[in-house]
Formats: sequence, structure tokens, C-alpha cells
Amino acid sequence: MENYQRLDGVFQALADPTRRAVLGRLGQGPASISDLAKPFDMALPSFMKHINLLEESGWIRTVKQGRVRTCAIEKKQFAAVESWLAAQRSLWEARTDRLEKFVTRENPT
Repeated sequence: MENYQRLDGVFQALADPTRRAVLGRLGQGPASISDLAKPFDMALPSFMKHINLLEESGWIRTVKQGRVRTCAIEKKQFAAVESWLAAQRSLWEARTDRLEKFVTRENPT
């Protein structure tokens, strides 16, 4: 159950297009919060809520050096999501395989 609660936060973070865009940008490498905020038409405190949620859910880590806070992507969350998706894929493929066998078998009448 704890794993599902952790995944809830991970997927909740992905539910917002701003946070997905931040993750997309961080896929190119670390960036300062001010650089990440530039493309978005919102106040910095509002943008920081997105950063905080991404950090709390484990998608990113931030490091403060002097007056600059730099964000970097945290790859372990991708592994957790991939693991969950692989399990779901396996489950559904098995179900569709059983359905296909049921539908295509000859019905003795």
C-alpha cells in the first residue's frame, strides 16, 4: 500500500502541464529556477509551488549555491513509474491474450 501512495504523488506531479514542461526541460540538464520559470506566465511564488511539488514527489532535487537554486531531474522516479507500467502492461497483455483465445476458439455446437 505504501508503494501505491508513493506512486499517487508521482503521478499527481505529472498531472499538470507546467510540471511536465519543467521535467521536459530538465531532461536536457540542470537549470536554475529563474531559467525554468521564464517561459511561464505566472508569478515566481506560483511557479515555486510547482517546483516544491516536483521535489516533494521525488521527480527533481534542488541545490542552493549562493543566491541561485538549481534543479536537476531525479532518475529513480522514472524507474518506479516504468516498473509500475511494466506490471500493468503484463497484466493487460495476459488478459487480452485470454480474451483472444476465448473469441477465436471454435465453438462446438
